[in-house]
Order: sequence, then structure tokens, then C-alpha cells
Amino acid sequence: MDAQVVDNPDQNRFELAVDGSVAVAQYRVADGRMILTHTEVPHELSGRGIGSRLAQGVFESLCAKGMRVVAECPFMAAYVSRHPQFADLLDG
Repeated sequence: MDAQVVDNPDQNRFELAVDGSVAVAQYRVADGRMILTHTEVPHELSGRGIGSRLAQGVFESLCAKGMRVVAECPFMAAYVSRHPQFADLLDG
């Protein structure tokens, strides 16, 4: 899959477009931290690893920016627990 995760700050979300559908990771920024609040993968994309690819792109982007992260979203929190290379980003 060549699709890239992109930040859409106007809508406070990261997006991954695949086959005409868009998976999103919603966030808000507070106190200099990115708070990941909700992840949604359209039904037609489920079971293809799209959520994990989205999460990977989100955390890689935040790592590159040096942002601290609060993973309120259970999916994002679970992703980090399985990928400890991103654990240093967590703040709270």
C-alpha cells in the first residue's frame, strides 16, 4: 500500500485514504501535547491492517515533530503497548 498518513489540522485529524475511503485518527492539542481521542476505520477497510498502518503513520509523524502524546483512544493506546518504540512519546 502506497497511501500515506497525512495530518489535516483544519479537521484535527490524521487521515489515511485507501480505495476511495478514509480512515481517521482524531485529536486535539492541549498544553503542547497531542491528545489522540478516536480512531475510525470504515467498515469496507476493516480486516486489512489499515488501523495499524494509520497508527504507525501517526506515531512516526509525532515522533518526527517531537510531540508528546496522550493516547485516550483505546486503539492507539493498544498500538503503543504492542510497539514499544513509540512508548517514549507518551505523556500521561
